[in-house]
Amino acid sequence: MTTQSVDIARLIQVALAPIFLISAIGVTLNVLTSRLARIVDRAREKVNAHRSKNLILIPARSVVHTLESGRPEGRMHRILLTCLALAAAALGSDGALAAGQMMPGGQGGMGGQGMGRGSGMNQPSEEMPSTPAVEKPDAAAKKAYTAGMKSLNKAKEYAAEAANAQNADKKNSALIKLNDAYGRALDQFTEALSNSGDMVDAWNNVGYIHLRLGAYAESIDDYNHTLALKPDLLEAIEHRAEAYVAIDRLEDAKGAYMELFNHDRPLADQLMQVMQHWLADHRANANGMRVSDVDAFDKWLQERDGIAKQAASLPH
Repeated sequence: MTTQSVDIARLIQVALAPIFLISAIGVTLNVLTSRLARIVDRAREKVNAHRSKNLILIPARSVVHTLESGRPEGRMHRILLTCLALAAAALGSDGALAAGQMMPGGQGGMGGQGMGRGSGMNQPSEEMPSTPAVEKPDAAAKKAYTAGMKSLNKAKEYAAEAANAQNADKKNSALIKLNDAYGRALDQFTEALSNSGDMVDAWNNVGYIHLRLGAYAESIDDYNHTLALKPDLLEAIEHRAEAYVAIDRLEDAKGAYMELFNHDRPLADQLMQVMQHWLADHRANANGMRVSDVDAFDKWLQERDGIAKQAASLPH
């Protein structure tokens, strides 16, 4: 009999434990509800100063009213409503603060105190700071071109440093800096062209950089753009001819040489040196060229070199 009494008492204790737990949860929820109401009231005071934000507060107030009304609600339902009310109150408070920060001077609920005007949304607000003017394309192109010239000049310094290097380490270091400078200059000239597509000097420099980087097809295309804008730019003609030679377009290179010979002998001589260097390389290794084509080009170079020397010996 004693054992049965102990078992019954134990069962009653186990059965009543959830009830006490639920009661404790209810007390906790009541405390949270009370504090939530205070938070919502403070948020309402701020939001009311900006009536455009009232829609954020209304759902929170209705949730709090439901919690405080004492109507029979399920425990899980009340917990869910509490979470929703917390979220709504936080949004309302943040909205009020954000609205205050967006006002001139950053004062919540105030339309600015300058010029003797009072607060409130009905009052005309102070003039907002104007958006910084967007840089005009021509100015942006000029700025990028100037930066590109600085990078290109720096690249030429590194090229001279590499050519005069006394050991392999110094030469390799200069070449790395050279490629980096060429890359920066290429980006800057490209930016200039994106703002002003008819900038001849930018096209000319992009063609030069591609030529020095060994991107011969791109260089030819760049110089085609350059010469379409300025057909008499002889420097571009000479550099494009160097790219022609590099990809074995010998007839195009010969045509460029004749034009330079008639208009700019120093540039013609410079191109002659490039073509002679090509000939020496292909004598050692044809690189896919037919021997007859190499021989024919050799003969033409000898003829033109003889004419150039004879012309140079004549009195001016």
